[in-house]
Amino acid sequence: MAKLVSKVYGEALFEAAVDHGNAIQLMNETAQLKLMKHPGIPKQEKLSMVEQVFRGRVSDDLTEFLKIVVTKERYGSLKAIFAYFTELVRESEKMGTAYVDTAVELTEAQKQAVKNKLLATTSYQTFDVYYHVDPTLIGGMVIRVGDRVVDSSIRTKLEDMKKQLLNIQLG
Repeated sequence: MAKLVSKVYGEALFEAAVDHGNAIQLMNETAQLKLMKHPGIPKQEKLSMVEQVFRGRVSDDLTEFLKIVVTKERYGSLKAIFAYFTELVRESEKMGTAYVDTAVELTEAQKQAVKNKLLATTSYQTFDVYYHVDPTLIGGMVIRVGDRVVDSSIRTKLEDMKKQLLNIQLG
């Protein structure tokens, strides 16, 4: 249910942001937003708080969106809504995110080469690349972009060879 709520509200916020041409601004504002989820505060007081705290400090689009979320009592899903919204904005703006696992720390030149290869082989115009060292890979790297994974690690190659050897039937 939470995924459906985040999708519906995230898409609504995304469409409003695209219509008003402020998707990046809204994405940055949502990253900084903290809204109380305290059950003891009445809805009307939360609406008033949203108006007082956010009006003039963030875009009117975000303020109005927050009022809708409070009215519909969906503030518990804000984190998921904003995460989905951010994903939609990043995709529409061709901003990719990659997670790269390597057996050893890469040099800056190697990191730049990986980033350049990602830019050349995808439709993204920019990339945020997060590097992680995993010595169990032995060598090579594992790259994750969205739901795609490219695994060229020595560990995986050895596991594949082991499976092939175990499948060989003698005699």
